[in-house]
Amino acid sequence: MRKTTHNEPTVFVVDDDLAMRNSLKWLIESVGMRVEAYGSADEFLSYYYPGRAGCLLLDVRMSGMSGLDLQDHLARSSITIPVIIITGHGDVPMAVRAMKAGAMDFIEKPFNDELLLDSIRNALAADAEERSHQAERAQVATRLAHLTPREYEVMEMVAKGMSNKQIALDLGVSAKTVEAHRGRVMEKMEAGSLADLVRMVTRANVIGD
Repeated sequence: MRKTTHNEPTVFVVDDDLAMRNSLKWLIESVGMRVEAYGSADEFLSYYYPGRAGCLLLDVRMSGMSGLDLQDHLARSSITIPVIIITGHGDVPMAVRAMKAGAMDFIEKPFNDELLLDSIRNALAADAEERSHQAERAQVATRLAHLTPREYEVMEMVAKGMSNKQIALDLGVSAKTVEAHRGRVMEKMEAGSLADLVRMVTRANVIGD
């Protein structure tokens, strides 16, 4: 199995049971989703590269590196792909531990096909939303880098709801100077309105909500 060069959302199945792995692959492909199946955590890690879109369908108990160990490894590597845990009845406490560590869901064997597919769809949607937010934050960060220190300062005050007059008093400059800085901030940030500016800097964690 070779690395793909595109970033089509993919369901990564990791299960050391060949029959289960093939069954899951068939089920997921039957509804038009892209699937890659791996027989161990190590095999998955040898092919997966950070940044690929999708979700991880992970058996909690496997020979070698367990599902929980793989989840911990991904977290330590700052890889935030959504994780769905597949578990047998006796492994529910382990699945709960995985949920506390950030897994989106756990599905008990034998599982309901539609329940599993719904969980996968939710995980893929969450991944797409997070990627959209990451792209927006990166775009905002690029625009912020073009602000001068004083423009950045004015932007923070504007985004917190301060008037030009209040900002001028705080900075010891004229309201006209603040207005000029504010105009350049709006232009560089490509903000069509004050609401646009507040939304951008809030989403980028420049200011609090």
